[in-house]
Amino acid sequence: MSSAEKYVVGVDYGTLSGRALLVRVSDGKEMCTSVFEYPHAVLEERLPDSQRRLPADWALQVPQDYVDVLKNTVPDVLKRSGVNVADVIGITTDFTACTVLPILKDGTPICELPGFADRPHAYVKLWKHHSAQPHADRINDLAHDRNEKWIAKYGGKISSEWEFAKALQLLEEDPEIYLKMDHWIEAADWIIWQLTGKYTKNICTAGYKAIYQDGDYPSKDFLAALNPGFANFVEEKVRHPLSQLGDLAGSLTAEAASWTGLNAGIAVAVGNVDAHVTSAAANATHPGQMVAIMGTSTCHVMVSDQLAEVPGMCGVVMGGIVPGQLGYEAGQSGVGDIFGWFANNFVNEEYAKAARSAGQDLHTYLSELASRNPVGSHGLVALDWESGNRSTLVDHHLSGLIVGMTLATRPEDIYQAIVESTAFGARKIVETFDNSNVPVKDFIAAGGLIKNAFVMQIYADVLNRPIHVISSDQGPALGSAIHAAVAAGAYKNIQDAAEKMGGMVRDAYVPRPENAKVYQELYAHYLTLDKTFGKGEMMHALRDLRNKSVATGSSHVK
Repeated sequence: MSSAEKYVVGVDYGTLSGRALLVRVSDGKEMCTSVFEYPHAVLEERLPDSQRRLPADWALQVPQDYVDVLKNTVPDVLKRSGVNVADVIGITTDFTACTVLPILKDGTPICELPGFADRPHAYVKLWKHHSAQPHADRINDLAHDRNEKWIAKYGGKISSEWEFAKALQLLEEDPEIYLKMDHWIEAADWIIWQLTGKYTKNICTAGYKAIYQDGDYPSKDFLAALNPGFANFVEEKVRHPLSQLGDLAGSLTAEAASWTGLNAGIAVAVGNVDAHVTSAAANATHPGQMVAIMGTSTCHVMVSDQLAEVPGMCGVVMGGIVPGQLGYEAGQSGVGDIFGWFANNFVNEEYAKAARSAGQDLHTYLSELASRNPVGSHGLVALDWESGNRSTLVDHHLSGLIVGMTLATRPEDIYQAIVESTAFGARKIVETFDNSNVPVKDFIAAGGLIKNAFVMQIYADVLNRPIHVISSDQGPALGSAIHAAVAAGAYKNIQDAAEKMGGMVRDAYVPRPENAKVYQELYAHYLTLDKTFGKGEMMHALRDLRNKSVATGSSHVK
């Protein structure tokens, strides 16, 4: 192995695990990868070592799991690759977002303090923590009442997933923790702090998740109108100098070097979000190239040179994907999560046994059965809102719906219908951008779901356009590695690095005209359901009833 070759490490923090990827700087060759599953996974029912049940729509994590990813995966890729550690010049990370936690001024998470392990609000709030929806509703209503200019940059609504809604919930439900914390910090920035020993704040999460627009955050007056105790939230808990993507965050500390096996002093790039960093991995850093990162959820990101108000978008941020360019974001709160929910809960043992006999997982087995169905033959249409709607309605109290079931409906029929529903949701997003003068020229798929040809062909047929597919199976980790290469000085900018280290397979899936015609009819029905149930009255009422019943603990059993 030539000593002239240099390498970088990208670490991708997902919903259930973290992955390290060792990459050659000259051409993006992926040398070795290693995965570490979070020991505590996602806390949705109870805190660690506790019988206390969490309320509905909570999703928490344990920050030590993130450090353990570094301790396990990075030494592993160094060992198995055989690369000389002296040739590794940089590292950085990406994270799901908004994943946010309360910490002290030295970076210590509140949940690690004595006496706070049994306090839910002391933990990391994962991106899919949706119980702050009432707080998001208040923020949105007040923003429109006051004609706040920034609300248009988020398609007219901010999400319950984001920093301000979650922080307002923290203030009102556990004010002691709110007052005790010194920083309300994205995990994307916290983990970089653990690597460098200092706090840097990236422009991506600040812009998309913390309502940073036109050089500032929402005003003190606005925050005070929400709650007088919230008035100084920005100044006391959020404000910090911002760093551009691809910038040098600092050098690897001796302690972090001992965790990872890397040499102290190497470059650490500014943190980023898993979706946005994937644009570099796909070499899709130019206007009109929409990258859909398809996993448990889907995030749609795109660079543009046009500023527009796109209804229901998650935000438009200058420098949010690459410095000097506008970056747009939209997304779907549930995609792979919905497929998993159905397969794990509603498929009978006969199907599970048949899948095992065929040497397949349930998703592959159901996909194979459904692929034999003529399009439309199941007679179903569904809404993809089992985890709420991130775009274009921005309402996480909406819920899923399947119309057309009969006694003849089979599991594979429903599976196909929910896959189609997510494709319809993606089409609604693409059409909204197109209709807002931010045209989508290329649709590039990334993430774990690109491995399922059945799913990808449905997307091509529903969108009625070719689907290009990222070349790498490790898009976010590769994207982080590309940013690390820039921060280490190996490339001038992200675009140059992406051209050498990233890439896509064009026209990996092309629409089938006969299928696209049927999907046009089904999509019209989807839009009818979207219009009818998107108002939320019935779904909100049902959710309220559910939450009250869970809180009171009433049951049929006496």
